[in-house]
Amino acid sequence: MISSLLIANRGEIARRIERTASTMGLRTIAVHSEADAGMPFVREADIAVAIGPAPAQESYLVPEKILAVARKTGADAIHPGYGFLSENAEFAQLVLDAGLVWVGAPPAAIRAMGLKDAAKALMMTAGVPVTPGYLGEDQSPERLQVEADGIGYPVLIKAVAGGGGKGMRRVDAHADFAEALASCRREAAASFGDDRVLLEKYIVNPRHIEVQVFGDTHGRIVHLFERDCSLQRRHQKVIEEAPAPGMDATTRAVICEAAVKAARSVNYVGAGTIEFIADASEGLRSDRIWFMEMNTRLQVEHPVTEAITGQDLVEWQLRVAAGEPLPLTQDALSISGHAVEARLYAENPRSGFLPSIGPLTHLRLPQDIRVDSGVEEGDEVTPHYDPMIAKLIVHSGSRRAAAKRLARACRSVEVWPVKTNAAFLARALDHPEFLFGRIDTGFIARHQEALVPPGEAGTAVLHSAAQVLVGSGAAPWEALRGFRLNGPPVMTVALEIEGRAHFLDLAAQQPATCQTRYIFGQDVVFADGDAWAFSDITVNSGAVAREAADGAILTPMPGRIVALAVANGEMVVKGQALLTVEAMKMEHRLLAPFDGMVGDLHLKLGDQVGEGTQLLCITRLAATESADCR
Repeated sequence: MISSLLIANRGEIARRIERTASTMGLRTIAVHSEADAGMPFVREADIAVAIGPAPAQESYLVPEKILAVARKTGADAIHPGYGFLSENAEFAQLVLDAGLVWVGAPPAAIRAMGLKDAAKALMMTAGVPVTPGYLGEDQSPERLQVEADGIGYPVLIKAVAGGGGKGMRRVDAHADFAEALASCRREAAASFGDDRVLLEKYIVNPRHIEVQVFGDTHGRIVHLFERDCSLQRRHQKVIEEAPAPGMDATTRAVICEAAVKAARSVNYVGAGTIEFIADASEGLRSDRIWFMEMNTRLQVEHPVTEAITGQDLVEWQLRVAAGEPLPLTQDALSISGHAVEARLYAENPRSGFLPSIGPLTHLRLPQDIRVDSGVEEGDEVTPHYDPMIAKLIVHSGSRRAAAKRLARACRSVEVWPVKTNAAFLARALDHPEFLFGRIDTGFIARHQEALVPPGEAGTAVLHSAAQVLVGSGAAPWEALRGFRLNGPPVMTVALEIEGRAHFLDLAAQQPATCQTRYIFGQDVVFADGDAWAFSDITVNSGAVAREAADGAILTPMPGRIVALAVANGEMVVKGQALLTVEAMKMEHRLLAPFDGMVGDLHLKLGDQVGEGTQLLCITRLAATESADCR
């Protein structure tokens, strides 16, 4: 029996596990870094113990520290959540060797499925169809180039030890392979400590379909149907749903049977996910779905499976880990309705989805749907961990109803001053192609302009801001801002939003349709998931934000220089790669904004740079003097 559970994770998933464990009457133990000391998952645990500095490599990824806390607090079991040490076979074995219950897959299964090349070879032996590709041990660039040419472009390079979308590159032509391979290997080494890769044929119209499987210590394995995770950006999931749209009963039976067969081949115990790639060019067909990999842990998107089956998968994990049989047989499991989940991230879609860090001074999340969040108002998004704010989950009787309701929920999100992808999510969920189920992993890239329109405030935002500045229709002496005693009648309002001046005719005012807030001295309009700060230009002495110096290349966030493609005095063309900054385990290439000459470059590979640091300057070709990059 388990009576005391240590959760070796943080944020949203730690909080999620605590909720179920507490319901089951278990004592919960949280471990946390110095940066997480005030987070909700720490406050809500029965016991909380600090394990080190903010960097995960010095806290959450140190097995000895976690095991020491388990001994000190008398824990019976350790749940690793997802990410961090959840798929670390050595850590799992250390937990078992310490006489503790490991709430996860057996170490042997983790090892068997942990390396993508070995896992594919195992699946081929088990009779599970796999994607054509190269799994060889020869990792020389020359051999990999030859194999890629033989497979035929486009080709996908994947880190052998990869996961979470990291260490993956699509290559469309022979000439692009070498550079993509080098970048992929750098990212793989930084994220997983292993730069080996495999190659796969890139499916042009792919759907990402995964099946939730569960095994117990009594030899039983069941599936809990499939999820569709096709809406991805840079190979990272954005919107997930269950069941998969367009999945017929025959195809479902085939893919779920293959998933159970894959799990049985490694004597699987606990929660796991078998991921498949489907060629959706002619819809979902059982003969066009191939095994990709197995995740030997709980998935971020597990709530949609919980919604359509009515089961608590964390409770299943805890019961199976305690030696109990699976709560239900396959015949007792069925699908009810449709569920959709959206990942709300602290990121700015209009700046290439770069993470947005800082305090969550104002945070309003939907109240009428399931929200799994690791933060609350007043907490901070730091550069140390994944910038997800919450998962928003809706369950309804139909796919369309679920999608429309989730879109409304995303539009109601209010976050300031951190930027989020809420408006982007709402547009994706409302998009006609999504509602018709015409999706694949290229959906976001294909509809980029519609999903991330130019960053200009719309009419509703402007009118809402104007109403605030004139007192929202109140008598002028009741207005808090924008009123000038004994001044002439105000017929227009001059305001500034995001550094742009706007002049509105009060006679043409329309009813406000947005929420306006006064947050610590700043006026903010919240509209359809977006947030816009505004101010009265006349009060602000006419000051309008100036653009960054022309030609100055600045770091968008703190990071490390991992690639340097230019030198001082070199001529570059618009769009040419200048250098690459690694931040939060992701690589960000900085490009030339226009044709010109490189100057003021005083950096070298490996240098750490802070946010807003000038890296170099581009002088326009036609200019007689250097651009002012001061």
